[in-house]
Order: sequence, then structure tokens, then C-alpha cells
Amino acid sequence: MHAMGPIQLIVIAAVVLVLFGRGKVSSLMGEVGKGISAFKKGVGEGQAEMDKPAETTTTTTTVVKDVTPIEKDQA
Repeated sequence: MHAMGPIQLIVIAAVVLVLFGRGKVSSLMGEVGKGISAFKKGVGEGQAEMDKPAETTTTTTTVVKDVTPIEKDQA
């Protein structure tokens, strides 16, 4: 299969402009740009979250003493 050359891309762009009109294509490209910006912002926020040091946690230990009475037969 052949790669698309510059002439084919120009023809496709012309057909899209004729079918959708300049205003519709312009607004569509604006929406694509907003989507890309939102994606980059989300990736940046995720990276910042990963770079943040982990919160320290405290561990509580409880000492339990066995208070079961020993029967006289076992002693």
C-alpha cells in the first residue's frame, strides 16, 4: 500500500472544506485543540501526584496478655 503524498492530503483537505464548510472545520479544530490541552493538563497533574512524597503512616501495636486460667491438671 502506498503512503499518502502531499497532493492526496490537499485533495482530502479540499473535500473536507467543501463538505463541512470553513466555520465547521475551524470549530472542530478548536475542540480538538481543547481536548489535547485538557489531556496534557491531566497528564501533568498525574505526574505531579506521582512526584509527591508518600504520606507517612503510623503503626499502632497493641500488646495482649493471655489471662486464660491454667487448670490444676496441666500445672
